[in-house]
Amino acid sequence: MLLAGGEGKRLGMLTKQGAKPAVPFGGKYRIIDFTLSNCTNSGIQTVGILTQYAPLELNKHIGNGKPWDMNHQHGGVSILPPYTGTKGGDWYSGTADAIYQNMNFIHQYEPEYVLIISGDHIYQMDYQQMLEQHKRTNADVTISVIEVPWAEAGRFGILHANDEQIIYEFEEKPKNPSSNLASMGIYIFNWKTLKKYLIEDANKPNSSRDFGKDIIPSMLNNKHRLYAFKFNGYWKDVGTIQSYWEANMDVLKDNNGYFSLHDRNWRIYTHDSNLPPHFIGTNGKVVNCYINSGSIIYGHIENSIVFRNVSVQEGSYINQSIIHPNVRIGKDCVLDRVIVMENTTIPEGTIFRSDKEIEPFIINNEILNSMLAPAGGDV
Repeated sequence: MLLAGGEGKRLGMLTKQGAKPAVPFGGKYRIIDFTLSNCTNSGIQTVGILTQYAPLELNKHIGNGKPWDMNHQHGGVSILPPYTGTKGGDWYSGTADAIYQNMNFIHQYEPEYVLIISGDHIYQMDYQQMLEQHKRTNADVTISVIEVPWAEAGRFGILHANDEQIIYEFEEKPKNPSSNLASMGIYIFNWKTLKKYLIEDANKPNSSRDFGKDIIPSMLNNKHRLYAFKFNGYWKDVGTIQSYWEANMDVLKDNNGYFSLHDRNWRIYTHDSNLPPHFIGTNGKVVNCYINSGSIIYGHIENSIVFRNVSVQEGSYINQSIIHPNVRIGKDCVLDRVIVMENTTIPEGTIFRSDKEIEPFIINNEILNSMLAPAGGDV
């Protein structure tokens, strides 16, 4: 069950028109492609995608699931918006409520285990390894965890586990975290146990209907077997503009210990051809970039991600930036550490620089019209 209904308010303009999992990423993908590809590469062929906020673009992207080999008559990918209950539903009030409202969907497959994942993280993970540990330890719940920087620990569910990986303490987004071992929002539950707790939680008037705030603490208090699955690879929660920009920049470091978009044994699938972004331009200078086909580059681009059908004219310089599809950049522009949204036209001579002490600046036509003089300007 893939939770993909997040509004993503901290991503600002990037999610004004669509859900966070549908935001473009890495030159040709959308954020949700990474989680769906993990399912495909892990041999998981039945996925329910729970949508809510502004799902049109996301639903169009997923379609019948063909890019991820999930266009099956039985199983495959199913998009599950709210209001699907037989008695009429309501908007999802939390992560646990989203699963509760779709219990009938799960029932038809009679699973022994349910994997719950999120559609707004960047990582490559074999869920079968997590399931093998879950079975081996006879766990009721297994939570995938990773160490995060102490400064960011308050953003996550923080837990303590002993040497056998048995979880003995869990706190959701603590103000003063006592550990930096964070939940990745990836859970494997024994379905019969989870179903019982979802029903009980739905009848608690003061519950926030959330896995981290309600379900997991209740199971821990009732002495269920909760285990941590330690993940050692790359993982990024792209919930802020800064983390979204950082994850895109990390793509350019894939020969330095980061995940790789070139790994043929763990492909990231999407609607385009399943080759990584690559430079197909003319006469421009390109250094350490991912540039998708159809883009025409006459300027100088360094350390940047450029999506399809982008044009950059002579004399322009782009550095550490993310350029979404169908962007037109005029002559003699400077874009340094910025994010340019889809279908934006940058006038000749425009200069945008984001200071390293602040999060990267987002540019679209609306912002340009409100900030720049007709002939362009320096921001």
